[in-house]
Amino acid sequence: MIDISTSFVGLELQSPLIVGSSGLTRNLDKVKYFAKVGAGAVVCKSLFEEQIEAQGLEMLRQSDYPEAADYIATYVRSEELSRYLEHIEKARKELTIPVIASINCRLSSSWIEFASQIEQAGAHALEVNIMRLETDLFFDPKKNEDFYVQVVSELSKRLSIPIIVKLSRHHTAIPALVDKLRAAGASAVTLFNRAYQPDIDLDKEELISGDIFTHAGDFTDTMRFTGLVSGLIPQIEISASTGVYTWQELVKALLVGAQTAQMCTALYKQGAPAISDALMGMRMWMQKQGYERIDEFRARLNSTSIPEAGLFERMQFMKYFSRHVE
Repeated sequence: MIDISTSFVGLELQSPLIVGSSGLTRNLDKVKYFAKVGAGAVVCKSLFEEQIEAQGLEMLRQSDYPEAADYIATYVRSEELSRYLEHIEKARKELTIPVIASINCRLSSSWIEFASQIEQAGAHALEVNIMRLETDLFFDPKKNEDFYVQVVSELSKRLSIPIIVKLSRHHTAIPALVDKLRAAGASAVTLFNRAYQPDIDLDKEELISGDIFTHAGDFTDTMRFTGLVSGLIPQIEISASTGVYTWQELVKALLVGAQTAQMCTALYKQGAPAISDALMGMRMWMQKQGYERIDEFRARLNSTSIPEAGLFERMQFMKYFSRHVE
């Protein structure tokens, strides 16, 4: 009997496949169907402080009363937070799978304010979606990592639900940062966040938005750092994200040590069948390989489980490339 159930940050999941944060997770009817076909958990669309501030500024621009700026900002903030909390409460009541909230803030005080109310609304866990791009030429890079650690440390003092930190791949020493986040109180990390992709319209010669979707090739970095981090820091759990399209990526993520994998783009393009097909493919692979439970093969190929661990660390093609062009 093939058992694909698992656990993640103390939550029991019917499968290791999580519906990643996106506009799709605003629709509870869709998420219910994702759960019906096997999704293990759902990460709600992130609550963005920056977006809330932008909405307030737009309302102020349309207002005839500029002196009402503070009132408008407070009103918009309160309304958006209330709607998000209502969504969490409703999701918790109507879904049969764990509900993971997600927030992205600029100010330390906002992380605490939003997170505390989200916990009260019933979220099973919180994904801290941190994405910062520093352009100050005199900025100390260490301060960026210090900010991440500070946020997690403050949240861990106030929350009883698990904290999951969603990271971008653009860090100098990802394993070192993950270990600091673990020490600060994070239960897991999501590897990785996808950054906004700019592009250029050559006819108009102007910047435009690039492709919003991930591509299958994006999974290689996810697999590399999942394998490294799971081997070097076994005390923290990992949710592999970016480039998870099929059962192959799902199984590979588990083999290199992920506890779960998050799917997003495939759901936009294929809908619920992307989940059922991935889980069916994983079951068939497990049966073929003689596995009955996920724990029997999880992390079999992470950086401490294989003799060729240097393959995870190698950044240049070297002999590998030369063999393929001879």
